[in-house]
Amino acid sequence: MSKRDYYEVLGVSKDASEGEIKKAYRKAAMKYHPDKFGGANDTEKHEAEVKFKEVNDAYQVLSDSAKKSQYDRFGHAAFEQGGAGGAGGFGGFGGGFGDFEDLGDIFSSFFGGGGGGGFGGGSQRRRVQPGADLRYTVEVTLEEAAKGIEKTVKYKRKGQCNTCNGTGAEPGSSLKTCSHCHGQGRIKQVQRTMLGNFENVVECPHCSGNGQVPEKSCHTCSGTGIQSETVEKKVKIPAGIDDGQRLRLSGLGEASVSGGPNGDLYIFVKVKTHSIFERMDDDIICEVPISYTIATLGGEIKIPTLDGELKMKVPAGTQTGKVFKLREKGMPSTRGYRNGDQLVKVIVEIPVNLNDKQRELLEVFEASLKDKNYKMKKTFFDKLKTLFS
Repeated sequence: MSKRDYYEVLGVSKDASEGEIKKAYRKAAMKYHPDKFGGANDTEKHEAEVKFKEVNDAYQVLSDSAKKSQYDRFGHAAFEQGGAGGAGGFGGFGGGFGDFEDLGDIFSSFFGGGGGGGFGGGSQRRRVQPGADLRYTVEVTLEEAAKGIEKTVKYKRKGQCNTCNGTGAEPGSSLKTCSHCHGQGRIKQVQRTMLGNFENVVECPHCSGNGQVPEKSCHTCSGTGIQSETVEKKVKIPAGIDDGQRLRLSGLGEASVSGGPNGDLYIFVKVKTHSIFERMDDDIICEVPISYTIATLGGEIKIPTLDGELKMKVPAGTQTGKVFKLREKGMPSTRGYRNGDQLVKVIVEIPVNLNDKQRELLEVFEASLKDKNYKMKKTFFDKLKTLFS
């Protein structure tokens, strides 16, 4: 079921002020507050709860200028996993890939699943959170990116304790039920707001959501099940990779404190700037100077490529700025297409520091030329004659 537009939920326009948004939120939240539906039937309660959560979701976004800007640009997709407006950073680096705060816990006492036991009459299942994702930048040359290369990365992370194998318990001792959450892994907190008191269910800080604690804490990790470690890993950088692209290595991130899977390691590739070549998608561009004589008479010149030098024919009368294409001499495609091309732009270099003899020969040569030898010059002056005739 698609989400309703947040502006529609609060009944405000897109150019509404902060005050107008806040006023609309208070009015809507009071209207659907669960305390007002104590004597209602189950259907009415459920409808009120859904609308109350919808109102709060809308306010959490529209009351925050940064989130509001993202929503205005991308809509609800901005706050979905991997959405266009996802926050930067990776777990321990500030927010996770595209993850925005899950507001569901704030209202879990109202919208919990059915069944007996647990908090507020609803069963609460212990959440197992994966470990944090990590980021590592690998720098490669353009030649290495063209051919592919294996790089060794070395980084520190929070890994599973080797002494207790991540249980947090001293070897020989066992785990017991957490006395604070009674094995639920979650505890209630009361949040006081202008609209009244809210029951907020959060992860138990005493057992990190595990529901169990060690009878005797591991002497190595002090009962956390986590210890710092250095990881060294060989990573294959595929041929054709571009600057800024990333590789995902599953399970090579940090260990989870709640017994979940490890996070992932994201390898970001930085391709060094090349002294000769410039990349455009899968094509390679380079500028090559040629002499006035070669441009006039034609000839062969040496061209640098990613595979080494090759010879290229330059036809007589080549003008400066002319671009030649060397087919499939560019970058390999990571999408399985054919290689890109190499585009060679020739720049005619005018000789300098001529001696008297060279100047004399050049003046004689110039005097022998006619307008027909200069196509651009002839075309230009023909246009001038038309303009002033």
